[in-house]
Amino acid sequence: MKRIPVYTLLILLASCSSTVKKQQPSNSAGASADTVIQDEISFNKEKECFFGDLHLHSSFSADAFALGTTITPDDAHDWAEGKTLEYFGKKIQRKAPLDFLALTDHAEYLGVIPEAAKKDGQMAGTDWNRSLNDPDPKSKLALFRSLIQMAAANKRIPEFEKPELLRSVWQRYAAVAEAHNKPGKFTSFIAFEWTSAPGNQNLHRCVIFKDKGPILPFTSLDSQDPEELWNYLDNQRSNGLEVVAIPHNGNISNGLMFDTEKTYAGAPITKAYAERRTANEPLFEMAQEKGSSETHPLLSPSDEFADFETYNFMLGSYTIAKFRKGSYVRQAYGTGQQLEEKIGANPFKFGIEGGTDNHAGMSSTEEFNYQGGNGRVTSHASVSNTGDGTPIYNSPGGLTGVWAESNTRASIFEAFKRKETFGTSGGRIKVRFFAGWNYEQDLYKKEGWIKEAYANGVAMGSDLPAGKSGQKPVLLIQAIKDPESGNLDRVQVIKITTKGGRSTEQVIDVLWSGDRIKDPKTGKVPSVGNTVDLKTATYQNTIGVAALTGTWTDNDFDPTARVCYYIRVIEIPTPRWSTYWSAETNQGLNPKMPAIIRERAWTSPIWYTPAKQISR
Repeated sequence: MKRIPVYTLLILLASCSSTVKKQQPSNSAGASADTVIQDEISFNKEKECFFGDLHLHSSFSADAFALGTTITPDDAHDWAEGKTLEYFGKKIQRKAPLDFLALTDHAEYLGVIPEAAKKDGQMAGTDWNRSLNDPDPKSKLALFRSLIQMAAANKRIPEFEKPELLRSVWQRYAAVAEAHNKPGKFTSFIAFEWTSAPGNQNLHRCVIFKDKGPILPFTSLDSQDPEELWNYLDNQRSNGLEVVAIPHNGNISNGLMFDTEKTYAGAPITKAYAERRTANEPLFEMAQEKGSSETHPLLSPSDEFADFETYNFMLGSYTIAKFRKGSYVRQAYGTGQQLEEKIGANPFKFGIEGGTDNHAGMSSTEEFNYQGGNGRVTSHASVSNTGDGTPIYNSPGGLTGVWAESNTRASIFEAFKRKETFGTSGGRIKVRFFAGWNYEQDLYKKEGWIKEAYANGVAMGSDLPAGKSGQKPVLLIQAIKDPESGNLDRVQVIKITTKGGRSTEQVIDVLWSGDRIKDPKTGKVPSVGNTVDLKTATYQNTIGVAALTGTWTDNDFDPTARVCYYIRVIEIPTPRWSTYWSAETNQGLNPKMPAIIRERAWTSPIWYTPAKQISR
């Protein structure tokens, strides 16, 4: 008999409130003065840029708790809002608060492990309770490995599946997001992560609700098949809840994330499947703590910036991922267009966002302010000198930027749906771009150019309608540096062209700092230089610029081919987080890690499809 998922057993249960601790005053403003005016929500038709994290774990995630994380869901929101936390004996604070957050703890036994650790709780005296309270870190590490192995094998833990236990912790969890949601000042989404990982191959999705949350989340123990997750999402929509799923870490999926041959269940890729995937998964997470999923040096050998935070391990192991094909989104943009030629729909028509996947409860994306990713497990010593293990290859992760009318759930969620979003490697680079057929080359110099850009073209995340015969697309681009990070080096257009079942990619430098001249043979702009002092983990903003704005015309445009354009912004070199840690501890740099980082941002694409062939 087919087993009924746990969440369906509780579909008639009402939600209840939870007591949340009083918040301490913040030393930093949670929003800019022009965002909140006398407690009224401002509304900007030309949209404002807001930054947030759509992928974060607190102690309510089973693996995070097992790895020593003590930060609660409430604490995680406090950190994102810029409040001060007490963390292992020191006071810490984000220098630049976020505008929104989706805390996405693992749906599998969400919040149950902290409950199981209570010495006088329901599970007192059990092996789980003893392991969770063992002061030896090795015991918790062994527990973590056990949880990973059980999840990969889809094995259930009956003690953790009591309906009243699952219900109570989820209601408390959702209540925290409700309490921290302050329209116009800070947006908090109710969310969770569905953690499918067959054979340690990552197929995870973060599930974000527009407003109210569900009775219970859907877990990989209910099913590891993404189409079953989509069934759950459809059920939530039928109950009046708007929701999207966001896949991440294609880079460690071993080719499964963007499989062009078959679905998870083994069926062929059809038009219906492609359309359903695009409807449920409008965005893809470009970067997070387990690396970047843009591209790989072996897939893009002519891209000098392709080897960025490359993470090759399979999920929860030291096994190297075997397959690059099907694992990176740039290639998926091309194969998606190839599928569209063949079946009439594109399953990989993703907008872009970024997240941390931090398992210490803190969206610590500032390299100089990184607190580690796994509670007590990631120590300064583990990343210095010759330390090994996956933490040394991790990064602080990324952020999501959105262009929205206001800092509210409704406005930001609609930006997700229309894909007017971008991802960063952790900084707050602001970038937006438009495409049109009739933009003037100096439009960006005129007052009110944003309004005209919307009126006479399309924004990122959109389809560019067919132009008149002989017209060339003009891209209008603006990038502004993160005030707390390095200056901008350059802006690049990534162009993926598909025709006759074949896709090609181009990386084109279109805007850059200084008076550098492109090499006539390679077409590339020379290096911007490097001011980083590795010993002191410092740098100088004496190279690069604060902003790059301009237009680019695609003079090689073929109106009979499918084209995908997205923008990549590159900063000057700055110290990587591990270099800051090495300088702080007076230890040498670990040769297994890069000492500098070229922070960056990636926009959602704009797609062109020959007339009458547009896939949504």
